[in-house]
Amino acid sequence: MPTVEAGATPRRRTHDALLKDIEADLRSGKIKVGDRLPGERTLAENYGISRASVREAIRVLDAMGILRSSVGSGPTSGAIVVSDPSAGLSSALRLHVASSTLPVADIVETRILLETWTARAGANRAGGEEDLEQAAQLLNAMDHPDIDLETFHELDARFHVALSSLAGNAVVATMMESLSGAIVGYVKGAMNAMDTWPDVIFTLRTQHHGIFDAVQARNGELAARLLQEHIEWFHKKAQEATAT
Repeated sequence: MPTVEAGATPRRRTHDALLKDIEADLRSGKIKVGDRLPGERTLAENYGISRASVREAIRVLDAMGILRSSVGSGPTSGAIVVSDPSAGLSSALRLHVASSTLPVADIVETRILLETWTARAGANRAGGEEDLEQAAQLLNAMDHPDIDLETFHELDARFHVALSSLAGNAVVATMMESLSGAIVGYVKGAMNAMDTWPDVIFTLRTQHHGIFDAVQARNGELAARLLQEHIEWFHKKAQEATAT
């Protein structure tokens, strides 16, 4: 059985070398959001690894939301640094929800914790007019009489993220977006299973307007209470609709 000498450094997978170097370059500012990485061949030569390892590293960074890569040639091809943290988090969470490792009920409870906190924090924070205006536009779009279920759900998720952004905490806003994405399949399935959708959407619209009015009035406590009631109410409806 082979032994490892004392003090020896564990061998990294080849593509990990590129991941670590890109992380270091981002931290130092050598590469920035919006920059385009060199081509496969150049990266392989610069980092002394195979092109297959470069491709593997690019795929990992793409899945993590650090890069956006496209095939082909021309100005839109290659890998561009985008740094979209919610994309990677959302994908990972969604898979773990699908495997039942992360219960939907726990995701809902976490949303309540985050959204009630952001409601209180946002009420006491100056500024946020742009996020509030975005929330108002989303609210108005959700009121359209001919809106379909999928569009309503997408706007609903963006509305909650916009409200959460009022607290000014980028990490919490990212987590909120990721949590919404993690249960997108569950929510859509529940919506499709609801026989009384016209009544449900009427209640959701009423709740949304009440929450928005409280947020606009900078009444964090009221907004937090209404948000919790809103999330718990829909979760109960979803459970009833999907019960077997």
